[in-house]
Amino acid sequence: MAQRAVWLISHEPRTALCGTVRFSRSWPEDLGRYPTVEKRARVFNGASYVSIPEDGPFLKALLFELRLLDNDKDFVESRDSCSRINKTSIYRLPIGGEELWPVVAFLKSGMIYACVPLVEQTLSPRPPLISISGISQGFELLFGIQDFLYSGQKNDTELSTKLSQLPDLLLQACPFGTILDANLQNSLDNIHFASVTQPQKQPAWKAGTYKGKPQVFISITEKVKSMQYDKQDIADTWQVVGTVTCKCDLEGIMPNVTISLSLPTNGSPLQDVLVHPCVTSLDSAILTSSSIDAMDDSAFSGPYKFPFTPPLESFNLCYYTSQVPVPPILGFYQVKEEETQLRITINLKLHESVKNNFEFCEAHIPFYNRGPITHLEYKVSFGQLEVFKEKSFLVWIIGQKFPKSMEINLSGTVTFGAMNHEKQPFDPICIGGTAYLKLHFRILDYTLTGCYADQHSVQVFASGKPKISAHRKLISSDYYIWNSKAPAPVTYG
Repeated sequence: MAQRAVWLISHEPRTALCGTVRFSRSWPEDLGRYPTVEKRARVFNGASYVSIPEDGPFLKALLFELRLLDNDKDFVESRDSCSRINKTSIYRLPIGGEELWPVVAFLKSGMIYACVPLVEQTLSPRPPLISISGISQGFELLFGIQDFLYSGQKNDTELSTKLSQLPDLLLQACPFGTILDANLQNSLDNIHFASVTQPQKQPAWKAGTYKGKPQVFISITEKVKSMQYDKQDIADTWQVVGTVTCKCDLEGIMPNVTISLSLPTNGSPLQDVLVHPCVTSLDSAILTSSSIDAMDDSAFSGPYKFPFTPPLESFNLCYYTSQVPVPPILGFYQVKEEETQLRITINLKLHESVKNNFEFCEAHIPFYNRGPITHLEYKVSFGQLEVFKEKSFLVWIIGQKFPKSMEINLSGTVTFGAMNHEKQPFDPICIGGTAYLKLHFRILDYTLTGCYADQHSVQVFASGKPKISAHRKLISSDYYIWNSKAPAPVTYG
């Protein structure tokens, strides 16, 4: 009989979440789950199968069920009624519209020990507990972990050290989720754990070690490119490229960190993922997701887990692309030449799914191969227009928000003087009516794919409890809208 997942959660009253996941089963192949066991669970449970949730939702549901949330004082019939009196330490957890069962969990010395045994039959109707041998083995495993953690343990530093040893110990004591030996000390003695038997050696690629307050900084930056033509014979194109940057200030020679990237339900799957050499292992589904392949409902949509041993300096943990369904701002640009004047019309529309809160948003409108701007008449529905006459250049400052309609317009006529080849800007592409406007914008705390780093799912195996900081932003890059009344170059599609 096997276990599907294991968690250790520290109960922390009077904090935001009232608890922190100190450990969840971390195996190099699957980083938190037993995939072979999950395949068996799908077969045995059939239509009643419920997948193992991520650490964040599991933490919240378990603390609620155990009545360990600070503000949990009200009577909840589904949990507190007489028919739900629990004498077994076996729970059912409502998560995401489904119910995870059976969950073995108990609180001891401020630590919650939890696991989900494999049930080798359908879960509807519920089988009697005595028929599920995985429950007793789950208790045996959790008690074994408890004995290992607190035998001779004197302080939090020793506890953190033992928690960092658990992945290797469970690989020996509980391979593929099947318990071979619940006495983890035996596994420690058998594998001669390096941190106990001999000091770790400083790797050649790591010049020194960090001393100070532990902290982990995560930044997700997505850049969106677009080429828009407003033509029936040329398709508009857009592309998102993401970069995840990390800086880990952690003490120790070889601290281990696991960062999870998640997507919302309607998020766009990450593709073409490239990782830093410090990443120790990766789910094959992450590596095989490619933008060359057609998107379908079976595309891997996370979570994307990256275990690594960080270098001292800031580094790019991974790069990715994504096929988002629509560009954030869709528009058209029309230029009509009338003698020495150009009549321009611009329409920009922010997609309803995009966060309407910019750090800045501007449209740059250059006029190449012409004289200086001598006269300008215009009408703008939103924002303000700045004119750089000598440079033959207009800047439409949209600001930090689009109006409630999400749509803005600019129209007008531009008159030019005599061409001065030494002073006026020249461009070999923008000849005749070929012209473009370029959008520049930045949106903080937002990504177009929806990708985010869950701070509470970050696992750090090092001394001390680090401060976790996570930020994200969307930036425009080569975001062009071409004059739909003239030829335009197609650079990528």
